[in-house]
Amino acid sequence: MKKTPRTELFETFAIQGLTLRDYFAAKAMQGLMAGAENYSELRMARLAYELADAMMEKRKEDVT
Repeated sequence: MKKTPRTELFETFAIQGLTLRDYFAAKAMQGLMAGAENYSELRMARLAYELADAMMEKRKEDVT
């Protein structure tokens, strides 16, 4: 597989213990933080991972 800056970025995250799912959740949480007063910390974390899981599923669909 040819290495690109994108694949190298995700390899760096993997080395640090982050998965692609974690990366997606972190990005989703950034958006959730805009309405942070509406959510508890636990609810925000759950929503972020729900969104990350949806992104992972969509990614599978687009690859196949």
